Amino acid sequence: MKHIVALTGAGISAESGVKTFRDANGLWEGHDVMEVATPEGFNKNPRLVLDFYNQRRKQLFEVVPNSAHIDLAALEKTFKVSIITQNVDDLHERAGSNNVTHLHGELLKVRSTYDATDIQDWTTDLVLGDTCKKGHQLRPHIVWFGEDVPLIEKAAHICETADILLIIGTSMQVYPAAGLMHYAPEKTPVYFIDPKPNIENSKYLTVIPETATVGLKQLKTLLVAD
Repeated sequence: MKHIVALTGAGISAESGVKTFRDANGLWEGHDVMEVATPEGFNKNPRLVLDFYNQRRKQLFEVVPNSAHIDLAALEKTFKVSIITQNVDDLHERAGSNNVTHLHGELLKVRSTYDATDIQDWTTDLVLGDTCKKGHQLRPHIVWFGEDVPLIEKAAHICETADILLIIGTSMQVYPAAGLMHYAPEKTPVYFIDPKPNIENSKYLTVIPETATVGLKQLKTLLVAD
């Protein structure tokens, strides 16, 4: 069974109505990124940061997986599929994907500010006073700007075992995630799905200039035909 590794980003969830946080001005929902997505911002105004992610968490319950999520999960019938996502939502899991690595954390989890390995599932609002077992404040289980990406090494190892690499809904310009495609073995077929691709077809790279939902349907036909 061939191993498909899919690198996914905001574009695949945007079609479900998940806001991509950052607008053209670089603001996240009207906030400077330094206010709501950095350790410094959390230390300065934890209440604001917790409220920001509480709103993002609530939004998750108002959206559902789209056909791109579902088509990607359906590939597991024919292939071994590993998903490495920059998204913090759970739409891949809800669509039925069984092997998902979240590079940037998960909205439906929180962790201790004292022990980063003390991670809990969390579906309600997180407020000041919510603490871990050792009495330390809990924070969103999100990788903020300036923080290490703890799962990047695991993701690189996954890419090293790819027979086919998919890049969906991400420009692959944000590091360290952008470097992952280079870990795939030489001559690995790569399929890049993006409505405004920033790269062109080459010997081992096929560009599908479509949205995730349209592009995945085309890709499924290509892969199953092979």
